[in-house]
Parts: sequence; C-alpha cells; structure tokens
Amino acid sequence: MGNHLPTGWTATTLENVANWGSGGTPSRKNPNFFIGNIPWIKTGELVNKYVRDSDEKISDEAIKKSSAKVFPAGSVGIAMYGATIGKLSIFAVDASTNQACAVAVPLEELLSNEFLYYYLLSERRALIDSGKGGAQPNISQGLLKGWPILLPPLNEQKRIVAKIEELFSELDNGTAALKTAREQLKVYRQVVLKHAFEGKLTAKWREENADKLESPEQLLARIQQERETRYQQKLDAWNAAVKTWQVYGKDGKKPGKPNAPNQAEILSKSEVQELSEIPKSWAFLRLGDFIDNIDAGKSFKCDEREPSDNEIGVAKVSAVTWGEYDESESKTCLDPAKVNPLYYVQKGDFILSRANTIELVGACVIARDVTKKIMLSDKTLRIRFGGIDEQYVLQYLRSHHGRNEIMRRSTGNQDSMRNIGQDRIKSIVVPVCSDSEMSVIVREVYQKLDFTSRMFEEIEAQLLKSETLRQSILKKAFSGQLVPQDPSDEPASELLAKIHSEKAAAQGQAIQPTSKQGHIKASKETPK
Repeated sequence: MGNHLPTGWTATTLENVANWGSGGTPSRKNPNFFIGNIPWIKTGELVNKYVRDSDEKISDEAIKKSSAKVFPAGSVGIAMYGATIGKLSIFAVDASTNQACAVAVPLEELLSNEFLYYYLLSERRALIDSGKGGAQPNISQGLLKGWPILLPPLNEQKRIVAKIEELFSELDNGTAALKTAREQLKVYRQVVLKHAFEGKLTAKWREENADKLESPEQLLARIQQERETRYQQKLDAWNAAVKTWQVYGKDGKKPGKPNAPNQAEILSKSEVQELSEIPKSWAFLRLGDFIDNIDAGKSFKCDEREPSDNEIGVAKVSAVTWGEYDESESKTCLDPAKVNPLYYVQKGDFILSRANTIELVGACVIARDVTKKIMLSDKTLRIRFGGIDEQYVLQYLRSHHGRNEIMRRSTGNQDSMRNIGQDRIKSIVVPVCSDSEMSVIVREVYQKLDFTSRMFEEIEAQLLKSETLRQSILKKAFSGQLVPQDPSDEPASELLAKIHSEKAAAQGQAIQPTSKQGHIKASKETPK
C-alpha cells in the first residue's frame, strides 16, 4: 500500500483513541480488602479474548483505600511485564486489576474495543521487543500511549473484526482437528508399545513361526548360559589385566575382579500377578539379569553455558528425555582435575536419567549424535546390556508397563525431583521372549513409531502454518486489505477531530477510580 492510507483511515496513537490506566494491589494486611465482590484480575488470568471472572475479589473499601481502580466492562487489559507479558483480554465485567496490567478504555464513538484487542494482538511481539528494562522487557504505559495505530472508520472497524473472527473461526476449527489428531497419535503410540510387550503385536508371527519359539525353561537356560559366557570373558580380561599389572611392578591399584552373575530366575505367578498377561512362550525376568555394567557420572562444578568445541561438557538432565540424546543440553565443566574420559558419552550408549522430575525420572535414550566431549553427570547412568536387544529395553521402559515399573521403584516427593537407584533399576520386571521374536518386535515397533513421528512432524508443520496464516490475517486487517472501504463511512480523521474537540473542555480528565455511582464510558460491544 506504500505510504498511502486506505480511504477514510487516519494515523494516530493509542493515547488519542483510549483512556489508559493501570491497577493496584490493596494491602493484604487488611483482610477486609479481599472480602468483596469486585473482580480483581491478575495478568495470569488474561488468557482468552474475554475475561469474565477472577480468582480473587476485593471490596469497595479496598478501592477507596488503595491504588486499585474499577474499570468498566469493555476495557482492554494487557500485561506489562513478567512471565505473562503481552497477554491481553477484554473485560466482560466491571473489574479491577493488579499493577502489572495496563488498561485501555476505548473512546466508544471512535474505537471498537474488539478492534483494539485484535490490533494489540497483532502488535504484541513488537511491543515486547520494544519494551525497556534490560533482561526483563517492560511494556510501559508510556510505550502504549505513544504506539502508532492506523485508525479506520468505526463501521469499517466492525467489519474488520467480523471478518477476522470469521477467518479465525475457520483456523480454530482446523487447529482443533490437528490437536485432536496429535493426541490420537500419542494414544496410538502407547497402544503400539502396550501390544508389543503383551505379545499381541507378534501373535500372528508366533502362529507362523512355532519352530523359532522357546519355552520359558529353554529361554532361561539360554540366558543363563549367555551370562556365564560373558562372565568368563570378563574373567579372562581381568586375569590378563592382573598379569600386566604384575609385570609393571604392581604399579597403581590392582584391577578389580568382576562379580559372578547371580542365578537368573523366572518370576513366580505371585510376583507378577498385577502385571499384564504374556504369551506362554514368554517369561518375566529382572532387568538386572541382562545388565553387564552400570557407569554412574559425577558431580562437577560447571558454567551453565554450552561448551565450545575444545571444552569439556557435562550432560544436563534435559539431555535425556523421551526423544533423542541432545548433547547441546550440556554445561561447561570447570573441574579440569576431575575430567575423566571414562565418563564421556559415546555413540551407541544407553543412557538413563536416574534423577529427574516425576515425568522424566527413568527417561532413557540411545546416544546417536555424538560430536563433543560430554561427560555423564551424577544424575545420569550409562547401562551396558548383554543377552537382550537394548532397543527392546528402550521401548519397554518408554511403554506404559515400563513406566509403571519405574514409578513403583522411584523415590522422592511427587512434586519435585525423584530418584531411582541402581539396585532398583536392576529389579525392574521385564517380559522376555526368544531372540527371533524380539527382533520382530523391535522392527515392528520402530516402523510404527516412525510413522507416528512423521505424522507428528506434519501436524506441527500445519499448526505452524496456521499460526502464520493468523498473523497474515491480522497484518492485512490493520493495513486496510482485509475488507473493502465504504465511501459512505464517516472518515476516522473527522471522528477523531470531533471527539477531541468535544473533550477539550475536560482535557485534564484521566481515568479515575469508579464506584457504583459512575463509570468511564467504554465501547458498547456486547461480550460474546
């Protein structure tokens, strides 16, 4: 549109189209201030287009004896700072606010409150970016009052709002469908995992490959033999290390002898009576029956920044979630004397978060993208398995059954950090089948989960596209491109001049505390 304004529009500032004010907080030392029926809106409640109620109410006495004010229904509130900065709503009722909220009372003959709401919504990012206050942006009243606005005729404002809501409604319907599909994919993912570890995913395969199945007794004997073989290999390696230690004059600490494995046992029916049913050819064993070694990380003094290529890092707990290992989620180690290459995360490592929030304790990944020297922290464990496919273990621990096992064994406060120790990890019950069937399960699970991942990515792309379209609609709306101009509309410049001429006599009047006897007039659009 270049520098030409649409027909009937005028350039002005928000100060000229609305009266501005902010709220206040009555003293909590006086309990009577918070026993009333006047809504006291906090910025965290500016969520939807209209705010209709508040968690707290204040009294008439609080209004009289504090900086709190009552703003009329139809006012537009916007959060000026803090975690909610830029959040905004139209007040559907007469209400007061706290001091973190700036409130505009639009001049009703000049500005539609819904038009102002959508305009502030379109400018929210720019307002936040322009806010002063160092690390904490602050949308001050001065910034808001001086903020430019291209003002259309009042009738056109209403047509613009109607068109925005029509288009937004279509986008909302599409977004809701996408979010529903996303939730259904999450359910599908868990169903796949549930069926995988109940034997349902491979039921047909077992029918067609009866010759490849093992009885639980055969399964146990094979697993025990494999454990003995691995132990013997460790013992041979230890004997060789001891001889080397002796040849070099017994310099340093003598290599530690590996512990002999405990006898693996199939769990009894009474031990697994609360667990899911599994096929007759399967057996419940302990995860410890397949764990060859657990390496625990250490606690290091760190700088919170990500390490550069020539620095040593320490993995944060956020490096191990339900996705992939993320080495960028690391801190820079400031304890050079404690750096130990044995703690470095290597490609293919199975890493488990032993201490984390209730949602993430026991989260595990297999490290794939490893380019930096990142050490395990004291909250992460590296587990080396033998006799079982680690991909099978990974997906089992991510399934509903595996999560239940982890939660039953983790300790700590429900609302804070929880922990699961090495012995408890080893005690986790896991359903085990033949190697052949386990390979089929891993293949089937990954194929199905790969499908859900691709669908997730497509949904996220569509949701992002929807948000981009939303911003495009707002951009067109406030540049005169969304609806046609009507030459019969009274130009906004004439309205602005007339209203400010009428207000000239009351030039110094600002938004005042109001009572039941009087309110400042606001736009009359009925809250929807």
